[in-house]
Amino acid sequence: MKTEILKNTSKNGQKLNGFSAEDIGDDHISTGLETPMKPDAFKMTDSDKKERIAILFEEIMDVMGLDLTDDSLKGTPQRVAKMYIDEIFSGLNPENKPKVALFENKYQYNQMLVEKNITFYSNCEHHFVPIIGKAHVAYISSGKVIGLSKLNRIVQYFAKRPQVQERLTNQIANELKAILETEDVAVIIDAKHLCVSSRGIKDDTSTTVTAYYGGQFNTNSKITELQNYINQ
Repeated sequence: MKTEILKNTSKNGQKLNGFSAEDIGDDHISTGLETPMKPDAFKMTDSDKKERIAILFEEIMDVMGLDLTDDSLKGTPQRVAKMYIDEIFSGLNPENKPKVALFENKYQYNQMLVEKNITFYSNCEHHFVPIIGKAHVAYISSGKVIGLSKLNRIVQYFAKRPQVQERLTNQIANELKAILETEDVAVIIDAKHLCVSSRGIKDDTSTTVTAYYGGQFNTNSKITELQNYINQ
């Protein structure tokens, strides 16, 4: 899958290839395969990050006019901070990357293995609202296999960060290719973006589909076979 790389972002983030954030609007633009991270992203401990986020989120709530002395709201900044670091954005930390053990393909199974309907929850990096979808992952063994649950864990790891669906698709595929030492990997993602359904155009019926087909999967016959499995 071709990913357009956008350059020349100004220091204050106002211009991207000559376009302002307002010009780009709601377009889902991916700036590269890697999740954009600062060089010192892990200088702070998780505990320090949660403390800082709680302070900043409390300020946001205060600016919006919410009464932070109310019993229902006064613990919200801490809850949000914990949710960000320990849960929905935990995939930003490489220490949370799932450890995967390979096993010999003793069954000599040389057809595609498909794990379909892997439910995931991610967040759009443009508006920080949920992306809810299903991932279908397939590979053909080159002599090694991994546990089925690890396919799910790899999907969840890359989903739990601010994302663009095209990037998520490629990150999952590249990780599987590296682990399995094969190009014979396919990833299909079908997801609903709440930045489309709950705001902006407010289209609640559309979904977005992205796909990666590598190696043997990059043929019409294998694509058809895979899609038949998924649609069963």
